[in-house]
Amino acid sequence: MEGVIIRDLAVFTDERGWLTEIFRIDETGFRPAMSYISMTRPGVARGPHEHMEQTDFFCFFGDFRLYLWDNRRDSATFGRKMVIERQGQPYAAVVPPRVVHAYKNIGDSDAMVINLPDRLFRGEGKKEPVDEVRYENDPASPFRTD
Repeated sequence: MEGVIIRDLAVFTDERGWLTEIFRIDETGFRPAMSYISMTRPGVARGPHEHMEQTDFFCFFGDFRLYLWDNRRDSATFGRKMVIERQGQPYAAVVPPRVVHAYKNIGDSDAMVINLPDRLFRGEGKKEPVDEVRYENDPASPFRTD
């Protein structure tokens, strides 16, 4: 899908545990503005929604299915849907504006997501409107995670 980047994250393991580099500007050219971490319970989906201006840089740790739908009328991949599923392999996904996205924990245990978006949530001082269009409660939405 045009503008979407998916890449496995290398995991380095030793007797102490593991380490993975989640973000390197020399690999994507992407510049985050903030970060957050979330935990998703087994069988739970988050989204679908899209941002008008924000790009997300997700790092998935656990068994996740990522759903993407290109909602950009000027894109060469407009209308295309993509599903990425990795079990036991951490991966990163860069999701540009106007690409509808959702993810679901398809594993048996709680799983983590780190996001490094390129915009501050609600802007400086959290005084701006939220930059998203939500579809999860819209019965007419073509964006489904089943």
